[in-house]
Amino acid sequence: MDYDVIVAGAGSAGAATALGCARRGLRVLCVDRRPLDDAGARWVNAVPARHFDLAEVPPPSGAELRAAAGRFHLFVGEQGAKLTVEGHDALEVDMRRLVQRLQTLAAAAGAELRGGVEVHRKEAHALVTSAGRLTARYFVDASGMAGVGLLGAGPPRRRDVCAAAQQVRALADRRAAEEFVAHHGAAPGETLSFAGRAGGYSVVNVRLEGDEVSLLAGSIPADGHPPGSELLARFAAEHRWLGPVVFGGARAIPLGRPHARLVSGDTAAVGDAACQVFSAHGSGVGMGMIAAARLAGAIAGDGGLRQYEARFHAEWGALLAVYDEFRRLSQRLRPWELEQLVARGLLDAEGASAGMRQELPRLGARRAARLAVRAASAPGLARPLLATGARAAVGAALRGASPRAPALSPLWSRVATVLDRR
Repeated sequence: MDYDVIVAGAGSAGAATALGCARRGLRVLCVDRRPLDDAGARWVNAVPARHFDLAEVPPPSGAELRAAAGRFHLFVGEQGAKLTVEGHDALEVDMRRLVQRLQTLAAAAGAELRGGVEVHRKEAHALVTSAGRLTARYFVDASGMAGVGLLGAGPPRRRDVCAAAQQVRALADRRAAEEFVAHHGAAPGETLSFAGRAGGYSVVNVRLEGDEVSLLAGSIPADGHPPGSELLARFAAEHRWLGPVVFGGARAIPLGRPHARLVSGDTAAVGDAACQVFSAHGSGVGMGMIAAARLAGAIAGDGGLRQYEARFHAEWGALLAVYDEFRRLSQRLRPWELEQLVARGLLDAEGASAGMRQELPRLGARRAARLAVRAASAPGLARPLLATGARAAVGAALRGASPRAPALSPLWSRVATVLDRR
């Protein structure tokens, strides 16, 4: 074999996989169809601080860290019911610099990285690429939702795809920008999040950062909403205090639960290629890096790839299944219903904070009683919430019971896949 591991994709998930494997003494090749300095996301993304520890990656600092955890103001629905979140640890990370750092660390640990290499197909223990036929013991697909598809999962359904866009813009009128932020009861450095303005699962986030402003937008076009790039264009047209784009990008993000089958033979998938995305708000950076660390440990250890699949589902499957049910609910709700969730206190700061940390909210006796009283006052909203909660419980139980025995894995995968696509 030429290598122990070949990774297709040198973005955050792929570079983190190469880093984890190289640190464990494995011979690693990581390739990307684009130049290495153009691989992965090219925008700013929120990543929970604890995900870096879980992924065995040093936390961001310097220019890579655009902003630490700050107040988050959520405005929901047509009238903009407001919810302010303070207890979260989401870091605003410049993905260009994070990917570059992961690539540099991987190379320093002994991994070989090559850009401009197209993967055509997989044959037995080899990848057929534009650089020739490359052999390895293991292969990792970290090429994203629209990548090489080494596991053959196929594209997600259109209603499970978020069209996201992010821009960092210069300021044309700083005073007007500060007035806009102050008008919404916030201060520079704090995030304004306008959810559901285009209906259902849609959002525009705004954060003033010194002489620049960070914008993020996303929606599901299959539901009849404009994509994130159009939402940003509309926002820029309405607010002339925005200057030219400094950097940013747009891409499609898969939503849903992680693929039940993360492994097939000598091949595994991580990141967007495995749908390892926190679909309540479409962020998969931290989850992809965590999966990369678990995969590297499994390859270097005695458990093999099946250990990676079982461990990831056992650790994260229930959480991701629960939040995916509530993502689906948000797609069905109308703007005024989303607004009522906040106005009635059924979506509160504690729940929103847990979602930003990508954790399940704590439901003590006092909070449960408080939510029950609020639900009783709004039965029209309580019914879909209870139905969603029941489906989330079933999905969490199934995902958390991923079998470690290889003989049971195919049956479990088929059942999970059928339920995921209902």
